[in-house]
Amino acid sequence: MERRTVVVVTIHTTPQQTPRTLTRANVLPRVSRIAGGPAPAPVRTSAPGRLSTLGLVTVLLGAFLPMLDFFIVNVALPTIDKDLSAGPATLELFVAGYGIAYAVLLVLGGRLGDLYGRKKLFVAGALLFGLTSAACGFAPTALALVVARVAQGASAALMLPQALATIQAATEGERRAKAMGVYGAVGGIAVVIGQVLGGVLLSANLFGTGWRFIFLVNVPVAVVAVLLALRTVPETRSANPARVDVPGTVLLAGALLALLVPLMEGRSLGWPVWTWVLLALFPFLLTAFVLVERRGERNGQVPLVPISLLKLRGLKVGLTMAVPFFAGFGGFMMVMAVALQVGLHEGPIASGFAMVPMAAGFFAASLAGPRLLARFGSKVIVTGAVIQALGLGTLALTVANDWSGINTWGLLPGMVIAGTGQGLVMPPLIRLVLSQIPVERAGVGGGILATTQQSSLALGVATLGTLFLSLSPSMGMRDALTLVLVLQFAATFLVIALSTRLPRKVG
Repeated sequence: MERRTVVVVTIHTTPQQTPRTLTRANVLPRVSRIAGGPAPAPVRTSAPGRLSTLGLVTVLLGAFLPMLDFFIVNVALPTIDKDLSAGPATLELFVAGYGIAYAVLLVLGGRLGDLYGRKKLFVAGALLFGLTSAACGFAPTALALVVARVAQGASAALMLPQALATIQAATEGERRAKAMGVYGAVGGIAVVIGQVLGGVLLSANLFGTGWRFIFLVNVPVAVVAVLLALRTVPETRSANPARVDVPGTVLLAGALLALLVPLMEGRSLGWPVWTWVLLALFPFLLTAFVLVERRGERNGQVPLVPISLLKLRGLKVGLTMAVPFFAGFGGFMMVMAVALQVGLHEGPIASGFAMVPMAAGFFAASLAGPRLLARFGSKVIVTGAVIQALGLGTLALTVANDWSGINTWGLLPGMVIAGTGQGLVMPPLIRLVLSQIPVERAGVGGGILATTQQSSLALGVATLGTLFLSLSPSMGMRDALTLVLVLQFAATFLVIALSTRLPRKVG
């Protein structure tokens, strides 16, 4: 039985695949047999070109823009509300619309890149991102801005998975490790820079555009990304095309919408009955999605999310760990921004620059991560989670002891420690998850990872953000912020526990 599997994979594997890829490709047939189904047909992968340094910069730019744009608008919400008479519910829909469209379509975006070519989808996504950013910048009404923002999230879902998949398919060895480290650093830095840059652009009021320039600045950047991609990014795709999994796509979209829409909109609308109905439907829709995908894979079809991939221990543990980690990360950034601006009456620029020490710690740790990972394995992730917990604990004590006299310098120690810990967790975790996925399914893997990341960020904003905003009027800003930081500190121990179950060596 084992010999037959090896022969099949060898026949269908292109000469460009390395022995390591062959080993991973053998995993899926074995997992499928354990699950009780037939071995899936081997998938040919087009021979990828080498990703140059400029090509890497280009795909990282394409990954940076969508991450940046999720957070850059936070500091502009009061100005948008005043200019367009939006109201709280519309403002939350404006933020939520981007995140929900982004999360719902990410896996589909990865699949389309596998089918039609990742470079093509990257270019198309970048073009659409520029166009929808312009639509946001010129939106005449609040409703038009919401619609444009949803379209912008959809275009981001086309572009982002191609960046991860291209790195995975067109690099190898030490170069891939370094690229993954930089990608992780870009993800973390984009969050912080988004809030800093948003404040700077809003205060500058360039050309009298006010908040609109936050979106219009994306247009020339997207054009540059397209021109560079056409010249520097190699085309990679799966050589065995498969039809889009319509039932799986609909069920996954329904499950994510049932979870994220009520969590993001419920508080501002007063939790009407339909929000509770949607939340009650979520587990049923998720269960139906898993059953449909498992049945399709057993029947030899190509599902949107191959459930056999989730049988791989390292991948399963890594994705599970990603949920509390990214939820805490997203919630922390939102809560700190509100606390600094509303509680301490800091301006947009000052509140953004309070995050710079965290960014510095994150960036330094993430660049050192690949070297440390090669030497110490997943112990680096465990250590990073412990350091992050120490940073959150330091921040909680700082806020509880001296809230009225606190300033950026007072927050600096906790910010640096927390950022350093996050930098030792995020890039290695991304590399671990992707290292478990065969190259021919790189687009699917990138979509799964990005969906988990984006959904968890939105979940953190919805849960921790809602808790903070609900408690601060009655408890006071200091006590509400302290409680949220303590909850995040406690949740980090779940991340630590899961990190100890990761594979010791990361490929």
